[in-house]
Amino acid sequence: MELSASRSRTVAGAVAVTALLLSGCSEPAHDPASEIVRTTTRIAGAAVVGFDRDTSAACSLPTPLDPGRSADGTHTVVHTSGVSVVPDDPRRIVVLDDAALDAVCALGLWERVVAATTGPDGHPDHLGSGVTEIPAAGSPDAVDLGAVEAAQPDLILGSAASPGIYDSLSAVAPTVTVGDDPAFWQDQFLRIGETLGRSEAARRVLDDYLAAATDLGRELVASQTQASLVRFTADGPVVEGVASFAGRILTDVGARRPPSQRFTVVDGRVDTPVDPADVTAADGDVIFVRFEGQEGLAAGTEYMKRDNWLDLGAVTDGRLFSVSDDVWTTPGPVAAHAVLTDLRYTLNGYSN
Repeated sequence: MELSASRSRTVAGAVAVTALLLSGCSEPAHDPASEIVRTTTRIAGAAVVGFDRDTSAACSLPTPLDPGRSADGTHTVVHTSGVSVVPDDPRRIVVLDDAALDAVCALGLWERVVAATTGPDGHPDHLGSGVTEIPAAGSPDAVDLGAVEAAQPDLILGSAASPGIYDSLSAVAPTVTVGDDPAFWQDQFLRIGETLGRSEAARRVLDDYLAAATDLGRELVASQTQASLVRFTADGPVVEGVASFAGRILTDVGARRPPSQRFTVVDGRVDTPVDPADVTAADGDVIFVRFEGQEGLAAGTEYMKRDNWLDLGAVTDGRLFSVSDDVWTTPGPVAAHAVLTDLRYTLNGYSN
């Protein structure tokens, strides 16, 4: 399943940031109407969330090798493209997509990444400023084999690769692909942990995320809220079901979804277009919108001026939030924690 490499940080960079005062909901009995997200940064009436995200500690400190692994040992990994013998403790890693980079970051090994593919706007900024210095190796859809070779990796790691590209990469270094279906991002992360010789550390990272999601859902009484996910593309809006990355996180938190968004996969996709004549499929108690690149932003800002959009319940109630496409689309534990932070201040929130 293809995931967009477009970056929504271009949205945050296009608006003037002045102030963001956030107040969290700390008790289930607390009146959610008092939770007001105050920001002068808005897109077509939607309050922008997360533009001032603190990424100084986004990547973990280095995690330890699994017991029984050694600095000069190897182990065999079965993955979506085949079987590979990889170093127990790889020192020079090339990553093929943002999801793999997020996973390596979560395990504290990002400083070992010697090259990574990028989208039009560079490496994802939710991982912190350090990753911006990683040399580029083309894009996920057009890997620069010359750059990969020049990086002299001992491991190449990614979500997916076409057979021809996989064969070329495997000729450079052991190459592992873990899958790119966002519904299974947690399993994919554990496979990356196994590949990096850090299965135990990966399990701890995932357990920490799941505990945080459960605690947040209990704190916010998430089961009382129907959360809508709307993504604007150049072709118009789509709503996401429960099998998208963000949809999975809402499930982990315990939030409900509008009836029109309780699907898993439709025609091989985790999203479905909104009917231009009837936009009620986009409504919920709260709506989270995001934009696929500049074309999605342009299309979305125009669409959100329509009367039928402005008549949606969440819009008239002031419960419309714009979130980072970069963060809410990258299936990895660092992005997942960032989504939880966004939800803390918005799931029961109102924008001023």
